[in-house]
Amino acid sequence: MTRRTSCWTSLIVFLLISPTIFNSSMSELDSSLSAKRRRMSEKVRKMFYHAYDNYMTYAFPHDELKPISKTFTDSLSELGNLKLENLPKGYNGSALTLVESLSSLVILGNNTEFERAVMWLSENLNFDVDARINLFECNIRLLGGLVSAHILATDSTNRLIQGTYSNQLLVLAQDLGTRFLPAFNTPTGLPYAWINLKYGVMENETTETSTSGCGSLILEMGSLSRLTGDSRFEDAALHALRKLWGMRSSLNLLGTTLDVATGEWIEYSSGIGAGVDSFYEYLIKAHILFGKEEFWRMFQSAYLGVQKYFRYGSWYHEADMRTGRATYWQLTSLQAFWPGVQVLVGDVAAANLTHREFFHVWKKFGVLPERYLLDHQIVHPTEKYYPLRPELAESTYYLYQATKDPWYMEVGEAIVNSLNLHTKVEGGYASIRDVTTMQLEDHQHSFFLAETCKYLYLLFDDSALMGGNYVFTTEGHPLPVVSDWHERLPDSYIPRNWTSIKIETQKKQASAMSMQVCPANLLKPRLDDGQQIESVCHVPDTRDDHRCLTDDDCGIDSLNCRRRSCSMAGYCGLWLLI
Repeated sequence: MTRRTSCWTSLIVFLLISPTIFNSSMSELDSSLSAKRRRMSEKVRKMFYHAYDNYMTYAFPHDELKPISKTFTDSLSELGNLKLENLPKGYNGSALTLVESLSSLVILGNNTEFERAVMWLSENLNFDVDARINLFECNIRLLGGLVSAHILATDSTNRLIQGTYSNQLLVLAQDLGTRFLPAFNTPTGLPYAWINLKYGVMENETTETSTSGCGSLILEMGSLSRLTGDSRFEDAALHALRKLWGMRSSLNLLGTTLDVATGEWIEYSSGIGAGVDSFYEYLIKAHILFGKEEFWRMFQSAYLGVQKYFRYGSWYHEADMRTGRATYWQLTSLQAFWPGVQVLVGDVAAANLTHREFFHVWKKFGVLPERYLLDHQIVHPTEKYYPLRPELAESTYYLYQATKDPWYMEVGEAIVNSLNLHTKVEGGYASIRDVTTMQLEDHQHSFFLAETCKYLYLLFDDSALMGGNYVFTTEGHPLPVVSDWHERLPDSYIPRNWTSIKIETQKKQASAMSMQVCPANLLKPRLDDGQQIESVCHVPDTRDDHRCLTDDDCGIDSLNCRRRSCSMAGYCGLWLLI
């Protein structure tokens, strides 16, 4: 017997006769993880209240806090930093950060403050003001916050004192949604990016908007219709989404900006970052929330287009929607949401790879720069800022939920420590103007409370969501997945990021996306008739005969999500693995 064999035999015997030692070690590990969860959730709780209390002290009821100067800004509208005496009559601010904080207060278990905030908003919030607002931002922040908070206020846990709440937040949400509707009165049905809350669309208003701006309204406006019975909101958002999808190229790609009057694209270069990001996010989340197969078919085609034309290894560049050719090789901080979307469709392996690249850049600078040039490995010369964005924390939360890998808690801890080290000031948390010098900027965005703190807290303590299924909007507002809102529910829902559905008797091509499963983690999965299921990350080779000139002609393997390469003989395959 060799020395190596003897060592292995001794180890096996040791484990067989000493199971209590192994069990004891596992118990100690579980205890250590539980202690970390408690310690880190408390640390994030303190972060939230440091930001929230300072907002309430120095900025409430205005939109957002300026934590260095301890003043306010009405950033949601064009009112900017007007002095109190110069604000429109009757306007005392939208209390944006308070609205954005409502669901976070519930998740942190502070029902008393939640009730106090709901009652104040019910009595004081007024949208009949002469203020020009951005439709997209107002939708995801204010409308989404009000709709989500109304649902939380009326759920079975009775968070509010009986008799104190009579759907006031829903009334406010309906009023706000009604003020959105004139924006959709365009020749295309695509909404204007800007609208005046009191007077509607102003004369000579710009007709330029973004893909996200007109394609990311369906969750909030659809939920409002389901709650009120008024179909106008969902109809308007759905019509705009369908029109936008109809403008896609033959490659199933969309541009970044467009004209709502003509329906023509202005910017053809696109990616998964700013201007487009939440469009993809809302397709899959709308399918989950409303059970509409139309959303799934859109997402399926869009996802495969992204994987084929934007993906390069674990990174995603930008490309021309018409040709698929790369235009800009850059990472943007908003792209960090993408691994979270991939988790929702079960493409966990690809999500993990991309997430690790983003975290690598985070560690390099201490935070995530707004734009990072991949081809030069440097920060963009003018977009060096970090405005306390939540996307990396969001994807970290999703990946931990999918894998339960404690490494993601390590990532969360690193994010928390960086935020406290670099952005915490006496008056709250400040944005970073330049990540290379850590120079601060006097702005605490409302999404820091709505999303960044929320996802970090849920990473360590998700007990508030136990017993329910929720979809988070792009602003982090939870909406419940309920059967009453569904056109058709899957036959069974298994909380491992996949669902199973019945197969019709007729013969048809099946894939992981049409089956809504994740076979990349299974061993040669097949249907009952023997047909093999393709992976969700599958990207076909350019040619049906698999001939190629370069690696660019080859796609992603259908069974194991590995990139195929071009052989010397000119055929695509997994040659690098042989």
